[in-house]
Amino acid sequence: MVSKTMAQQGQERGEEDRLDVVTLGRAGIDLYGEQIGGRLEDMASFAKYIGGSPTNTAVGAARLGLRAGLITRVGADHFGRFIVEELNREGVVTDGVRTDPDRLTALAILGIRDPDTFPLIFYRENCADMALCAGDIDPDFVASAGALLINGTHLSQPGVFDASIKAATVMKAAGGRVVFDIDYRPVLWGLAGKDNGEDRFVADQGVTEALQRVLPLCDLIVGTEEEIHILGGSTDTLAALRAIRANSSALLVCKRGAQGCVAFPDAVPASLDAGIVGRGFPIEVFNVLGAGDAFMAGFLRGWLKDMPLEKCCEIANACGALVVSRHGCAPAMASWDELRHFLGGQWPHRLRESAELEQLHWSTNRHGERDELTVLAIDHRSQFDDLLAELGESDEARIHHFKNLALEALHRMGAGDPNYGVLLDGRFGARALEAAADHPYWIGRPIEVPGSRPLLFEGSPDVGMTLRDWPTNHVVKCLVFYHPDDDAEMRARQDRQLLRLFDACRRTRHEFLLEIIASKHGPVDSGTIASVIDHVYSLGIYPDWWKLEPTTDAAAWAASEAAILRHDPLCRGIVLLGLSAPRDEVLAGIVAAAPFSLVKGFAVGRTIFHDVAQQWLTGAIDDEAAMTALGENLRVLADGWRAARRARVAA
Repeated sequence: MVSKTMAQQGQERGEEDRLDVVTLGRAGIDLYGEQIGGRLEDMASFAKYIGGSPTNTAVGAARLGLRAGLITRVGADHFGRFIVEELNREGVVTDGVRTDPDRLTALAILGIRDPDTFPLIFYRENCADMALCAGDIDPDFVASAGALLINGTHLSQPGVFDASIKAATVMKAAGGRVVFDIDYRPVLWGLAGKDNGEDRFVADQGVTEALQRVLPLCDLIVGTEEEIHILGGSTDTLAALRAIRANSSALLVCKRGAQGCVAFPDAVPASLDAGIVGRGFPIEVFNVLGAGDAFMAGFLRGWLKDMPLEKCCEIANACGALVVSRHGCAPAMASWDELRHFLGGQWPHRLRESAELEQLHWSTNRHGERDELTVLAIDHRSQFDDLLAELGESDEARIHHFKNLALEALHRMGAGDPNYGVLLDGRFGARALEAAADHPYWIGRPIEVPGSRPLLFEGSPDVGMTLRDWPTNHVVKCLVFYHPDDDAEMRARQDRQLLRLFDACRRTRHEFLLEIIASKHGPVDSGTIASVIDHVYSLGIYPDWWKLEPTTDAAAWAASEAAILRHDPLCRGIVLLGLSAPRDEVLAGIVAAAPFSLVKGFAVGRTIFHDVAQQWLTGAIDDEAAMTALGENLRVLADGWRAARRARVAA
């Protein structure tokens, strides 16, 4: 009766809503040491990622195009919220994630010492995910998927063991498949010192017996040779495989590191090499942590799509190779487009040195695509200095307050729509930037010294150090006055600065918006901006966004769009700037730009705020009137943009 109900439930969801796989088990925070080649004792800073083997695999599967879900617990804390938010951004269904009010989210501290040494400390005593219990399992959610992945590490706790068995039983009753990732961590079974989280094998009969209890439920079992040893109860790999085969008819996959993997669908042959193998990828090992999770995601991408086993192995090996070349686990997982590109190319042994592959990884795994973008640009600094001087005003705190009013005006209009955004600076707009963190809006922030030519950056002489202080959701906006006819020295100095900035953005994981203004330093025709765009790409710089001057010249827009698509068809898009033009001129520019699909909207400032700020600073209007006026000015442009866009679609 239960089986029938669950099957009907899966049909009712519809094939388009049905999950390919649900993973069950660990979900925590990975804090990765950013200094390479040293002890954890000598780490000075750590990068924060989501972690835990089943969580990493769910992210990897989602990036490869599978519909993936996760069953786990997280703490009612900042890290627990981050995990859920990040999973949602990655496209992982979080219906099975429970919030534990009594326990904190688990942590893991990791480092990269050398190609063979990866120090690891687990902070997961009485943590949220280890408290998962059978009562947390929603049978309907499990049955909504075609497969369930359970994890050996979680079987070390009675409650999670029961949850895993219940979920696996539900999956089998619903006609789905059960995948077992052996994932043996002796320290989490109490078999290694707490400072030896990287230990991969300690023989223990009790662990073997516990793990073998799940074998009758399994359709696919994946592990390294050491993990095969613990599951099979023997340090002879073939003997261990035969012991597993005696208790399970599942497909067995043995991961062999640099040698790839071997699969055994039937009886275990006389040698490992006699199994089914797929193409391997001999690349430099930078970081083995997370490679197994990527391997599993890749294998599932093939296996759940009924590909030949040789192809499943090849995809899994490729996913593992990409992750061992990078820092981190979940963020290193490949996208499907990236994987296919990798499989079809020839790459250097030091894989992470391929700028082409890293660009594809970055651009295909960004979060938060936006079909349009309506941005209130109020990041101005020198213009507000001029306005204060013009009015004989010396209290800069009033500008801080005005920018807070501007953010509130945007919020009243945007009402939580992520297609709205704001450009704010860290000088006058610091408090507004802090307040914007609580909203879902796109946030841009300037890095250039206002009016500098050649380009200079605010903050530290090392722009990368400045960006390390910025939240990762702040898009780095840089305005550069650049004309194709600039002399060689000017071009070289500005090019060096742009290269430094682009490198800093990638290393700190910030998106980059490049604003080009050419008209102030030479004549402009329909090809001027396109030639600058071509030149920027020739330097190896790939802005996530472009901010370009308004023009009613359709040929100029066509040339600019073509230049971007020629070099980076995955570019986020273009936003139109205003150049303090009268509103009617800005609207005319919007109408001219709207027919081009890469143009996503506008980021306009002085046209919207200048007169309002002047009236507010002189006391002619109060806070409420200022917010109303700002909102109305923004609304007129937004309505103009949407009307122009609708006309393009209709045409």
